[in-house]
Amino acid sequence: MKKETFIKSTIILIIGGFLTKALGMIIKIVMSRLMGSEGIGLYMLVLPTFSLLIGLCQFGIPTALSKLIAEDSKNNKRLLFSLLPISLVINIIIISFVIIVAPTLAFNFLHEERALLPILAICVVLPLTSTSSILRSYFFGRQQMLPHVTSNVLEDIIRLILIIIGVPIFINKGLDVAVTFVILTNIISELSSILVLFFFLPKNLTIKKKDLAFNKSYAKEALGISVPSTASRLIGSFGYFLEPIILTNALTYVGYSSNFIVTEYGVISGFVMPLLLLPSFFTMAISQALLPIISKATSSKHYDYAKKKLKQAIGISLLIGVPASFLLAIFPEFFLGLIYNTHEGVAYMRFLAPICILQYIQAPLSACLDAMGLTKLGLKATIAGTLIRTTFLLIFSLLKIGMWGLIFSTSLNVVFTTFYNLYQVKTSLKNKEL
Repeated sequence: MKKETFIKSTIILIIGGFLTKALGMIIKIVMSRLMGSEGIGLYMLVLPTFSLLIGLCQFGIPTALSKLIAEDSKNNKRLLFSLLPISLVINIIIISFVIIVAPTLAFNFLHEERALLPILAICVVLPLTSTSSILRSYFFGRQQMLPHVTSNVLEDIIRLILIIIGVPIFINKGLDVAVTFVILTNIISELSSILVLFFFLPKNLTIKKKDLAFNKSYAKEALGISVPSTASRLIGSFGYFLEPIILTNALTYVGYSSNFIVTEYGVISGFVMPLLLLPSFFTMAISQALLPIISKATSSKHYDYAKKKLKQAIGISLLIGVPASFLLAIFPEFFLGLIYNTHEGVAYMRFLAPICILQYIQAPLSACLDAMGLTKLGLKATIAGTLIRTTFLLIFSLLKIGMWGLIFSTSLNVVFTTFYNLYQVKTSLKNKEL
């Protein structure tokens, strides 16, 4: 039964991941055609801030909820309603802070006044993103993957339609207005996602008064998982958030123009990295299916089964990742031309393609650490990897090698984090068996 559940969940998530990845690629292609390299560059300058704020607002609650529901030892409805108020309070605090610091962030840190409107637009989207993530994690914990897949696909279809219709209208008002519109499309898409998730709730579901009561012990246990998870995501997102700030300041200092920085950063973040990480939908699907399986297996002390499933996940990830990386390294011009109608970023892609093989197995390893309650070990890896990446990004950027500083520092981070997590997972599973 366990085997059937894992395979079924993985297949559903792979199909859904393929569809959402394909739709995501189409969205990026449409955006690049409608807004150009400079528009994509502006969007990519703001995107790290968006990712950082999403990580802060979610506060690791989705991961904690999914793990605790998978263990099946609590009143799941009461657990859900104990965590929703915490999420709401966190969102209110963070949104208020962002509204205050948005001008400073845009003008003084990103050195791009056109980033102000998009940053303010993010505030409107955050509560909806947090709510949909929590609802998805509820279904993940119950190993019901279809609601997640359906909501994600619908969400991307709606965003695509809105971007096709809206960007040509708003781009005449300025690139910042067009990018702001792209961010605000998440309001409609997230609302549609939430409605779909509600549709998948059991028809005979009843919520009693006691289910709505806040349970302090549930919240405390969930926060014990979510705080390290949040710290890990926060540090990773903060490093990602610092990336354009360090690049713009360091490269400007050594003589590069603002136009060069925005355009080249757009090429790497908007074209090269999405293409290189295209197969990651496969590994993400595996890791999402893996988390509840390993969580239940380790709580029941079935460590051999957990180890077997992890090996399967890594093996399948490499089976997809290695050929994909090989093709992208050998034929970068073909794929960039086919998908983005450009040959910009060919040299970057050739260098990064072999490194991304390691990136593909990070998700299963990270999911395994979360499932075993070892999020703190993942936190250590994230801290060290982010420090390595940020330090070398600054050093390399000052050497006047253009965007290669970003390429080299990213590679160092991937190599270190992957091998560190692999070592910790192997050691932890071995110790639990003894």
